[in-house]
Amino acid sequence: MTTLATADVGALLQLVPVQRAGWALLLAAVGLPVVGVVVVGLDIMPVRFAMMHVALFGIAVGLLTGLDPMVCALVACALAGAGVAPLARTPDGLSGAMGLLMSLAVAAALLLLAVSGVNASGAFALLWGSILSVGTPDLVVLGVLAAAVPGLFWWRRRDIGLLLYDRELAQCSGVPVHALTAALLVLVAVAVAGAIKLTGALLVDALTLLPALAARRLGSSLKSITLWAIGIGVAVNLTGFLAALWLDWPPGPVLVLTAGALVLAVHVISERRTSSWRAPASASLPSSH
Repeated sequence: MTTLATADVGALLQLVPVQRAGWALLLAAVGLPVVGVVVVGLDIMPVRFAMMHVALFGIAVGLLTGLDPMVCALVACALAGAGVAPLARTPDGLSGAMGLLMSLAVAAALLLLAVSGVNASGAFALLWGSILSVGTPDLVVLGVLAAAVPGLFWWRRRDIGLLLYDRELAQCSGVPVHALTAALLVLVAVAVAGAIKLTGALLVDALTLLPALAARRLGSSLKSITLWAIGIGVAVNLTGFLAALWLDWPPGPVLVLTAGALVLAVHVISERRTSSWRAPASASLPSSH
């Protein structure tokens, strides 16, 4: 295994594409893990997969029309997220809609690329990410997400907390469940599209879902879970990116492995703490003999 010297990593960090990639991961760590909290809380795992395929369709449209492929992907995902919101009244209803949307989106993307004669390599390359090609528009999108997602959580934290806890309780408490769910779905969809260039569509969970899974083990309230998710996202993104530069490995897989290792570590530590708390309590129980 070949690795770069520390001085070489320092030299890489002076390059503008590497700096942009670092800033993109830092911005992503603020907004995208909070989106993961929504995905886990609402139990809408199929949305991620469907939006990956919708993003591919948007990229195909961009390649065909000459527009920015990532902008087209963002618009396609936002429209798809808003369109399926009425079906999100139950996770079961949303799952069926996501399956249909995923199949139609990938079929339309493949057909569009085939009949137009557009080189599909640019579209499928984004399945694996292209973090060093991050540009100013990508940073703007990630910056908006970094401000909008935590801002929405802080502004409507009571309503979102009730919605994630129990949809029926939230509706009985006067929370605008349908409008709030639609807004959250659009954020999830846009976040998936915004993160594609960083890790690729196949590895986008490293920036969204994995920090949220670890945060749910560490936090006891929506506020603490959100803060843990952001902190874990920052730690994972920066550590994984620096490790990828040092090892001269692709950043996407390294980020996923770093996040996955942290999730497993948090799970093991939580289980051990739970076991250690239960053992003294069991030992102190009076004997029945």
